[in-house]
Amino acid sequence: MGPKHAYRLGQAAELLGVSVDTVRRWADDGQLVTTRTGGGQRMVDGASLAAFLADHGDAPDAAAVVGQSARNRLPVIVTRVVKDKVAAQVEMRAGPFRIVSLMTREAADELGLAPGVLAVASVKSTNVVVELTAR
Repeated sequence: MGPKHAYRLGQAAELLGVSVDTVRRWADDGQLVTTRTGGGQRMVDGASLAAFLADHGDAPDAAAVVGQSARNRLPVIVTRVVKDKVAAQVEMRAGPFRIVSLMTREAADELGLAPGVLAVASVKSTNVVVELTAR
């Protein structure tokens, strides 16, 4: 099993299109699972964030993502991956937007795509290219 993904409250807020205070409130209410680093920093669990986005994708303000995107590159979080022998369907959220990419299973496996993974969706015409963010 690959590494767990966790995001700082600010990163989660950007992906959700809300303020850090709203993310903190949702975490306090138990809507988002959080952990603490050794230094005490609060982190949002990636799988929990993906599930929240899948269930509440219409909640964030659309302007937050559009204003930050450059050259059709959207920060996304993977919410679902369905694979067969040859192909993979990758569902992602960018703020309120659900984006689906069809790719080879091999590509999805090489990228390690799974719910909670932070990526970049590069939209060109009718194709969506998925890349991982630099860590």
